[in-house]
Amino acid sequence: MLLERIYDDDLAQASYLIGCQAEGEAIVVDPRRDVDVYVRVAAENDMRIVAVTETHIHADYLSGTRELAAATGAAMYVSDEGGPDWTYGEGFHEAIRMRNGYEIAVGNIRLRALHTPGHTPEHMSFLITDHAQSPEPGFMLTGDFVFVGDLGRPDLLDEAAGGRDTRFAGAQALFTSLRETFLTLPDYVQVLPAHGSGSACGKALGAVPTSTVGYERHFSWWAKFLKNDDEQGFIDELLSGQPDAHAYFGRMKVENRIGPAILGEAGTLKEYSAPELARALDADAVIFVDTRNIDDVHEGTVDRALNLPGVEKAAAYGAWAYDPQSETRPLVLLAEDAAHAAAFRDHLARVGIDSVAGFITSLDGLELVKPKVVTVEELPGFDYALLLDMRNKTEFAGGHLPGAAQLSAGRALWHMKDLPREGTIVTYCQSGRRSGVATAALRRAGFDIAELKGSYNAWVAAPGNRPVRRDGETAA
Repeated sequence: MLLERIYDDDLAQASYLIGCQAEGEAIVVDPRRDVDVYVRVAAENDMRIVAVTETHIHADYLSGTRELAAATGAAMYVSDEGGPDWTYGEGFHEAIRMRNGYEIAVGNIRLRALHTPGHTPEHMSFLITDHAQSPEPGFMLTGDFVFVGDLGRPDLLDEAAGGRDTRFAGAQALFTSLRETFLTLPDYVQVLPAHGSGSACGKALGAVPTSTVGYERHFSWWAKFLKNDDEQGFIDELLSGQPDAHAYFGRMKVENRIGPAILGEAGTLKEYSAPELARALDADAVIFVDTRNIDDVHEGTVDRALNLPGVEKAAAYGAWAYDPQSETRPLVLLAEDAAHAAAFRDHLARVGIDSVAGFITSLDGLELVKPKVVTVEELPGFDYALLLDMRNKTEFAGGHLPGAAQLSAGRALWHMKDLPREGTIVTYCQSGRRSGVATAALRRAGFDIAELKGSYNAWVAAPGNRPVRRDGETAA
């Protein structure tokens, strides 16, 4: 058996290619939307991708199930559990619908779908058995059910998908799924989750890529609650301290349920000259994306430009700064070359931003402006209407600037009605990177904003400054 973990550091997301080497067949589980990597890995191992499936309707990225099926002719398999509100839509009319216990055959390998609700009502996990080696399963793809050291959060439907108090039923279902499914398995079964450290789909995900049922049974935070049959204690602990859910998650849920648009083969991106881009910007026909770090941007950038500082987090940050549901103008990127621009395009496609029109390799010849910045020393005498902490609420609770309000960078574009249109807003995060992304988007929307240079790190390093906690007490 071939088992390849294909990890996206941008979104902390893992997909898996599982192949039977004897028959030359493979299946992909939880693919992302730029699918060339799966086709390449299969070809390198003389395999055909004959099936593709996913553990649930994802919220943090756009599924590549339809894309990969279209590219390879693979059969699609999706959950048919969770009730009518969680039934896959018209884009999956050709998919095979799975109920609890359904088995997918890939050569000598069997994937048995187990309904493990909690994170979402329709969630499936997959037990993998290589019948060439053993009649017993050796691996479990747990999706967003069990992570290394944590569990999939059950509150995302409330936080990002318009649900109302679904978190409590989800937490109860997760407790039951652990007790009646996960903990009935042998300790040796390896656990392969769909996310790693940095994902917003849990609150304390480990950086180790895999675990075992036995390890989680003995060392996870939730084990004591299951051992003592303490459902209420489990629910209280699970729901406390969850990080902010990014606002774009709601869009992902809707698109993934209906069926994401199929991209097909990527075309060549246009390389703009400075005069061409200047004309397009003057006509308000495109949106420019500065891809440099925040310090370089502060030295001068294109007026009303967005900021996505580096390709490595372009999907996550892009989804904070650009909403394809409300914005139709295409993006032109600052990129080193065509390959660099194409990499940005691939990352952005993972969150449904399909409107990259081209790139330019230099700012030479373009009119630049300097964004408004305020230093730590200038802040006490600076006239502002709002001091805005753009970190997560858990970070804010641990210590923030006196008088600051909190709105995480991943939610800012969707909460503009809560921000003052009169006066200057001063923004900060931990280092300035996240707030820089959100601030550029808010400036484009017409807000007067000054960024705190060096952000929270610079402020706490200055003599005499002492942050406060959410409860109003001074932090140590």
